[in-house]
Amino acid sequence: MKKKIIFLASLTLILLLSGCWDVSEPQRMYYVHGVGIDIKDNQYEVYLQLINYANVAKSETASPPGPKAEIGHAKGKTMEEAIYKLYDSIDLEVFWGHMSYLILSEEALKSEHVISIFDSFIRFRETRYQIYVQCTQEPLEEILLVTPILDKSITSSKLSSPLTTSSFEASVEPVNFRNLILDLNEPSHEVKLPLISINKNWRDSEEESSPETHLEGIGILSKDGFKGIIKGDATRGTQWMQQQTSRGDLTITLDSSEKDYLTVDLEKHKLEVKPIVKDNEVQFEIDVIVDATINGFKGKVTSDEIRKGIIKKVKEEIKKTYEEGLKIDTDIYRLSEYLYRYNIKKWKKLEKDGKVPLTKDSISNINVHVNKINPGRKTFQETIK
Repeated sequence: MKKKIIFLASLTLILLLSGCWDVSEPQRMYYVHGVGIDIKDNQYEVYLQLINYANVAKSETASPPGPKAEIGHAKGKTMEEAIYKLYDSIDLEVFWGHMSYLILSEEALKSEHVISIFDSFIRFRETRYQIYVQCTQEPLEEILLVTPILDKSITSSKLSSPLTTSSFEASVEPVNFRNLILDLNEPSHEVKLPLISINKNWRDSEEESSPETHLEGIGILSKDGFKGIIKGDATRGTQWMQQQTSRGDLTITLDSSEKDYLTVDLEKHKLEVKPIVKDNEVQFEIDVIVDATINGFKGKVTSDEIRKGIIKKVKEEIKKTYEEGLKIDTDIYRLSEYLYRYNIKKWKKLEKDGKVPLTKDSISNINVHVNKINPGRKTFQETIK
């Protein structure tokens, strides 16, 4: 009987204690939200952004104001050494499972160790493939300290939630670790990383500047190293050459006038790229299909004028971005992959280092089709006469 009682007591203790030995309470942990990596003088500089989730999930009762984020900074001969130095300077356990984005400086992209940086994050058991990857030419600490306007949660920032604004900034497509691995492993073995900068377009009611992050362009990285950066309007052609694009804005001129402009939204974007192989050369024919919605209005304008303006401008933007890519020896539209999918035998015959040779004449034709033009609420007649 005594043995039975001892057995039951021991079993009860085991059941009570099992699974609790290594559990950390949520409030006794720090949560990594974003990481910045720079490389200077052969040393890694790591910026760790920790956020307070108490400020993310706000209750109805007012809570004492506190910092939205804390930025830690350390240097090391390796990235891991710098991270462990940060561990030594904080009080609680660090949890990486909620990490949302990684941002690299231009110097880090130029480093021969840039691929190993990605590999380290991918191999770590707590990180995920949905982490967004970006680059910048701005000081990393300033980028990481920017918070959304109107005191919104820092988890809503463009850095950690780029898909919320991608419909408005379609020329720069978000890239996560999964996309990065696929693009670097498949022809043309290059990836377009969003280039982040800081602008000061906003001010609050007290006339203080409210810095906000801005998508300025793209940085091109290949499996063999950094290619370069393309900024501003030179990147606009990419929005018409991405399968995921559903909306984009376009400002056109009317009747070849340089003073009369109209801005339209282009929607339901469809794209087809057809490789045309002749002997040992390949050219590409591009078909873009869009619907247009008029934002503003110009009196006495016709749908034919708008259609002609859209076709001309889209062609110009596609061509301009393509030629900017050629300047830094990059296949910015991943045309090599279209040939790889379409005719792998020809691709194997023509490719060099994973890419087919490209020139200004490699795009033989750009066909832009405007299915319909939506004038908005009313017809093409003026509302106020």
